[in-house]
This record gives sequence, structure tokens and C-alpha cells, in this order.
Amino acid sequence: MAITHQRAGVYARVSTIDQQTENQLLELRRYVQARGWTATEYIDKGVSGAKDSRPALDRLVIDARRRTFDTLIVWRLDRLGRNLKHLITLLEEVHAMGVAFVSLHEGIDATTPAGKLQMHILGAIAEFERARIAERVKAGLARAKAKGRRLGRPRLAVGESVLASVRGLSVRRAAGKLGVSAATAHRWLRMRA
Repeated sequence: MAITHQRAGVYARVSTIDQQTENQLLELRRYVQARGWTATEYIDKGVSGAKDSRPALDRLVIDARRRTFDTLIVWRLDRLGRNLKHLITLLEEVHAMGVAFVSLHEGIDATTPAGKLQMHILGAIAEFERARIAERVKAGLARAKAKGRRLGRPRLAVGESVLASVRGLSVRRAAGKLGVSAATAHRWLRMRA
């Protein structure tokens, strides 16, 4: 069965203004040409990989949502993600949009069965890390509870005089005057009735 991807989103990045993306782009363009695809290039120059927001990458994600390309291609993984967590989150996001992924230097080509396997392995690592974080959070909450700490948001103390000013109103109107949700207003009014 032939792969029918025709449009590629090519992402290149250098960290400083005096660096050039040409080495990356030469290889990326060669790959796109060999596959017979057309490409839209997204280039961040002088933008650190540690930054949360990168103009070209932000445009790329928007275009991926619009499905203006079928495959995202990068020169190396470190050009795309600022760390493993960010990289995997970004790759999961574009995968959920139906966009395939290729990284030339790591030999990942998610348009092939082997590349899809590599992506599943990366996804499994991400899932494992999320589970470990959840375990640590649960352990921390249990430790705090064992020490007698109250968990959750602190309760707001509302005086009877404040509640008296909204008694007789509908729950929705009382909530609006008190600046809380209808459920909270209902609970307060019921507890003090």
C-alpha cells in the first residue's frame, strides 16, 4: 500500500541569530523532494529551545490543527522539543490531529510501521512518567493527610449578615450577588438555614 502523504510541515530552529538553519534545511528539503512531497517551512532563528513560545512552532501547531500538512518533519528531535516531556506532549498533540512525524537524524519515520512503533514506545515512556508523577502526588497527599493537614481549597467564611442580605433571592441571583457559583450559594444558604 502506497503512502499518500503529499504535504509536509518542515520545522528548523537555531538558538542564536548568528547560526544558520541552512544545514538543517538542505537535508530536510532533500528528504521532502525524495518523497515527492510539497513542503511549508517553519523556521525559528535565534530562539532557544527552552522557550515555551516560539513563533514558527506556534504557527506550525495552528496549521497542524487546520490540517494544512500531513507530516511534520524535523532535522533532529532537539530542534523541536525543549525537553522530553515537551517533545512527547507536542508529538502526541500532532498525532491526535492525524499528522505523521519524521525526525531525520534519529531515523524516526511515523509514516512507516517501524516509525509508528518508535512513536508508541515514546508514548509509553510518557505514560510511565505521568503515572510516576501521579504516584508522587498521591504519596504527598497521603503524607499531608497523615500529618493532619486539611487538603483542598480553604473554605471561605461567610457571615450570617452577608447571607441574610441574599435570603429570599433565587439561588442564581444570590450566587451572583455573593460572587460564587450557584452550587456554593445553595450549600451556604442550606447550611445556615
